[in-house]
Amino acid sequence: MASRGKSETSKLKQNMEEQLDRLMQQLQDLEECREDLDDTEYEETKSETLEQLNEFNESLKKLMSGNMTLVDELGGMQLAIQAAISQAFKTPEVIRLFAKKQPGQLRTRLAEMDRDVMVGKLTRDVYTQQKVEILSALRKLGEKLTADDEAFLAANASASLSQFEKVTANLGKSEASFTPRTLRIQCIDSKCPPEAGCGTENTWDCSARFRH
Repeated sequence: MASRGKSETSKLKQNMEEQLDRLMQQLQDLEECREDLDDTEYEETKSETLEQLNEFNESLKKLMSGNMTLVDELGGMQLAIQAAISQAFKTPEVIRLFAKKQPGQLRTRLAEMDRDVMVGKLTRDVYTQQKVEILSALRKLGEKLTADDEAFLAANASASLSQFEKVTANLGKSEASFTPRTLRIQCIDSKCPPEAGCGTENTWDCSARFRH
């Protein structure tokens, strides 16, 4: 029974990660197509994707409620989604690595950014924004930061990031008692199994806009 429960938890985690990957890809595609859109189109499309993230986050919270195994497995994902919704984090790949609890890959990305900014492949503004996101994600994942990194984070943290730090101080650490329940996962994957209560998947291209 224990192995069956572990297997089901693993499959659920994979399902949720795939849904988050699709939403992050939508955000990334949107940014890559930014120049092909007018401001209204861009903001409306981004707002729609963030709303999907918010709905996904609500389903995740219900799913995790009182189930400490899922809190342990999906707590990082909940933090990452909240970072995206609040606009504290704006880099889809950083959000994705944060959600999957990949501190090693986050540090690798930071090292690559250090090199890129030195040779002019990355602007200082983009570097600062993404470094702040990575350092904040590492700290939320329990990684120890150097004194220099802590100072950089304190000096460059945005108002939205500071607010994110406050509202997520105890997120993912629920101590509520477990109450058995049946839940339908609100997802965006039209290929999900029936028991997941799936919806439809949004896709994007620069010429066709979002479509269902």
